[in-house]
Amino acid sequence: MIQLATMQQGHACDVLRIYGEGLQTGFSTFNTEVPTWEEWDRNHLPHTRIVAIENEEVLGWVALLPVSSRACYRGVAEFSIYIATRHRGRGIADRLMQAMIEESEANGIWTLQSSTFADNTTSLRMQERHGFRQIGYRDRIAQLHGVWRNTILLERRSNLF
Repeated sequence: MIQLATMQQGHACDVLRIYGEGLQTGFSTFNTEVPTWEEWDRNHLPHTRIVAIENEEVLGWVALLPVSSRACYRGVAEFSIYIATRHRGRGIADRLMQAMIEESEANGIWTLQSSTFADNTTSLRMQERHGFRQIGYRDRIAQLHGVWRNTILLERRSNLF
């Protein structure tokens, strides 16, 4: 049975391994290297870090990054979600997304954002199922492995604020 839990430092190796699997797909990020745990930890908000676990194995995770250091944007965050390759298609991302939405609101986040590759239709559909709407399109915004890529900006505004 899949359980959701607060991410702990003991999950670091699994979190970074799963992130590395996401990098290999070419559909998840412009980053090309897996950060150290210290870098990852420093770049993410201290709250709303959730892992999906089954039989003590981390299957996926979700966490938030600040969009700005300005105080007026303290309630706006970008989310990052990754599922281990062999566990995709099991509904884990949907469970993590719902938990992330609830926990982020409990921590004062009023807007969640993402920048998703335009050809990552699976992620786009999942976000739309959870109330995200497309707010922008960035044509040829950056290159990944020498190929210009387009991204779609999505956001979800909380009804609580």
